[in-house]
Parts: sequence; structure tokens; C-alpha cells
Amino acid sequence: MGEKMKVVFMGTPEFACPTLKALIEEEEFQILEVYTQPDRRKGRGKKVQAPPVKELALKHGLKVVQPESLREKEVAEHLKTLKAEVFVVVAYGQILTEEHLSIPRYGAINVHASLLPKYRGAAPIHWALINGETTTGITTMQMDAGLDTGDMLMKREIEIGKNETLGELHDRLSLLGAETLIKTLKDIQKGAVVKTPQKEGDSSYAPKISKETEAIDWKRRADEIHNLVRGLNPFPKAETTYRGQRMKVLKTEVKEGNRRGTPGKIVEVSPEGILVETGSGVLRITSLQMSGKKAMSVKEYLAGNTIEKDRILGDFDG
Repeated sequence: MGEKMKVVFMGTPEFACPTLKALIEEEEFQILEVYTQPDRRKGRGKKVQAPPVKELALKHGLKVVQPESLREKEVAEHLKTLKAEVFVVVAYGQILTEEHLSIPRYGAINVHASLLPKYRGAAPIHWALINGETTTGITTMQMDAGLDTGDMLMKREIEIGKNETLGELHDRLSLLGAETLIKTLKDIQKGAVVKTPQKEGDSSYAPKISKETEAIDWKRRADEIHNLVRGLNPFPKAETTYRGQRMKVLKTEVKEGNRRGTPGKIVEVSPEGILVETGSGVLRITSLQMSGKKAMSVKEYLAGNTIEKDRILGDFDG
């Protein structure tokens, strides 16, 4: 066996962990350092939390570096001293400049959770679901100075389940990303990798999810609202209001595809769920989270609370 390929890994959230784990387990690679975002205060108690990638790296005795910004001059200088052959970047959350990209022999390889050039940007998994896509996948890409615009190295496609949630698809794609990255690096080692430029005309953008995106517009079709709900479950969750109180909607079913009524009107309440009229069709809410309460099924919620028929969801008057 030849010399190990020297790797610097850059990643932050849970999505990046399977790829780091795969690199640790493969004998052909030597991880020199792991770069991740600084620890941040999170949650209600504002406790300082380490990124998932940091926790995994430390568990395996790897050196962790957490610069506030890669643009600090000493960061690039230090990276040059490592003599890495490749940077592997998975949902790191910081911009690599041309100076950074030019340091390793094979440049920087990014694991992106879409079939590029579709869904460039910060939230590709969310938007694939929200837009009702039936397939998605992983693309490994040779990074350049643009936003997810570099040459594609390898693509792996998977089907999206009809009711699959963000959490479920995220976990499947994170595993597929790890597998695809290892295959890509092995092809690079063998000189067998083929670079394919992205077609700009086919590109689309997946921006960060905003508060506006989270709000359910009951005038939309039932299937569109269903896709929004699963595309935001478990985070940040789609929401509406019931009698002026915030209601997060976690799971839904499309019951009727073309019935027209009053958008947002509750037409039936039972332990099976809350039937709501939309711009086209009827949606059944089966799981929810009311303000200040934990997530629960409608059946559990109705055991100690009431939801009134004929109320309009999203109506702030109460």
C-alpha cells in the first residue's frame, strides 16, 4: 500500500459527521487537522455547545481548529505548513478564498446535498422537499471561488419518499455523502476522476430558511402545504396560529386533492387528526406542537385540550 493521502477536514453540523467518520475508518487517509465553527451558545439556557464535528474529532484524538474566520492571515499561513493534499469540506459554514483553495495539491472537495447545479446554497435538502422533488442526491464538487459553482466530480441519486421528512432525508443523504466522498478521493488517487462543468442554465438556488418560509399559507394547495410541513420537520418546523396562539405543524396527510372551501377552516376534529380546508384540497394535521408545549400527536393533544371546529387557522383574531 502506498502513502496515505493527507487530508484537512472542514465541517460543522451532524450532516458532516458520517463523512469524517468514514475518513477516520479508511486506512488510505491521514487526517491532519479538523476545522469547525467555534462553540456557540444555543437553546433556551444559552449553554455553550460544541459543534457535532468537534465532538467526533476529539473522541478520535484528532486536532481541532476553530477560527472565527478563515480570512485571518495566520489561518492560511498555518494551512500551508500542513502540506495537505486535499481539503474535504462538508457544511462547514465558512467561505474558502482562492488562496485557501490553491493550498492543497488536489484543491478542496465539497460534499453537497443536491444534484448540482440544482439547489446550490445553504438549504438544499429543505428546498428539495418543499418543492415536491421526487429525487435528490449527493454531488462531490471541486470547489472554486463561487457559491457551489465548481466542477462536479461524482453524483449519486436517490428517490425521495412521498411522506419523507427533512430529518429522514438528511440522515440518508449524510450517509450517502460519506460513501460518495470516499469513492471520489479514491478516484483522485488513481487519476480516474472526471470533472464535469455545471450548466449555468440548469442552476437553482436554495437559500437559508426564513421566518416567512415557515408560515403556512392556507390558500396554497394541500399537497404544497404537506411538502412544506415535511420539508421543515424537525427544524425549524412549519407554523400557523390557532386563536392567536402559535401552532407548529409537524405531520400532515393530504385527504382530498381538489375540494375548495375556506382556506384554513377546520372542518373536522377527531383523534385521527384535524381536517383543514386549503386553497385546493383538504389537509389532515396528525401531529402538532402548541406554544409552550411539547410535540405530540393530535390524539395526545385532544386528551387534555380542545380544538374547535369552524375556527380559521392563521387567523390572529382568535
